[in-house]
Amino acid sequence: MNKPNPTVVDNPWQALRQFTAARIALGRSGVSLPTSAQLEFQLAHARARDAVHLALDVKALTSSLCQANQEFGCVAVSSAAGNRDTYLQRPDLGRRLDAASRAVLLELHQSHQPPAPYDLAIVIADGLSALAIEQNARPFLDALMKTLAPDNWSLAPVTIVRQGRVAIGDEIGEIFAAKMVAILIGERPGLSSPDSMGLYLTWAPRVGLTDESRNCISNVRPAGLSYEEAAFKLHYLLTQARQRQLSGIQLKDETGAATGLAPLRERNFLLEER
Repeated sequence: MNKPNPTVVDNPWQALRQFTAARIALGRSGVSLPTSAQLEFQLAHARARDAVHLALDVKALTSSLCQANQEFGCVAVSSAAGNRDTYLQRPDLGRRLDAASRAVLLELHQSHQPPAPYDLAIVIADGLSALAIEQNARPFLDALMKTLAPDNWSLAPVTIVRQGRVAIGDEIGEIFAAKMVAILIGERPGLSSPDSMGLYLTWAPRVGLTDESRNCISNVRPAGLSYEEAAFKLHYLLTQARQRQLSGIQLKDETGAATGLAPLRERNFLLEER
C-alpha cells in the first residue's frame, strides 16, 4: 500500500474527483504538480497521440460486422487521403472517396439496386481514433439493430472507410441513393477519452453539405454514453428525420434517458420555487 507523500499538499476540493474524470484537485508539491499527477498526464497524452496514429484493422472489423449482421453486406473503401500523414494535413481529402473506391460503390449499387431507395446507409470511419471504432462500433451496432428491427428499415451495405472524415458519409449516401446516412467515427482523443466514438446523421445526403445539416451524438463508449442509450437516441433521430424529412439544426434531440422514454421537460430555474 502506498504511503501518503508528506511533501504533497492536498487540495480541499479533492472529494469532488469521485464525480469527474477531469484533472481537478491534484494537489501540489511546492509550486508544482505532484510527480504522480504529472506522470498520469504524460501517459494520457501518449495514449491520445497513439489513438490518432493507430491504423484501423479493416479486415478484422469487416469480418466481425458481417458475421454479426448477415442480412446486409460490408464493403471497405478509402478516402482520397492516401496515408495517415496526408489525412492529418489535408482534411479536405478525408471528406471524399478516392476514384477506385467510388467506382466500387457505384458498381455495387448498380448490381444490387433495391426496388425502393434505402432508408439508411451506415458508414464507419476511423476518423481521429481508430481505437474508438475497434472498441465501440460492433457493440453499438448490435444495440442499434435491435431498435431498428421492429420498423423494417431497409439498409444499404455497411461501408467501412479508411482515413475518413464526417462528410465522406454524404458522398457514400448519395451513391447508394439512401434517404439518410449515419456515420460512426472516431472522435478527436481527449486526455481522458482516447476511445470516444461519435455518430452523425444526415437526411438526403449529398456532396457539399455542411455541419448544420447534421445531428451529432458524441462520447459513445463504456465510460461515456452507453451503447443502449446512444442507440435509443439515434433511433429517435432517425425516426423523426424520416417522418419530417429533415435533419441538422431543424431537428432536436428531445429524448430522455433510455430507461425513461418521455421527452425531457425544459426547466427554468428562475421560475422554480425555493
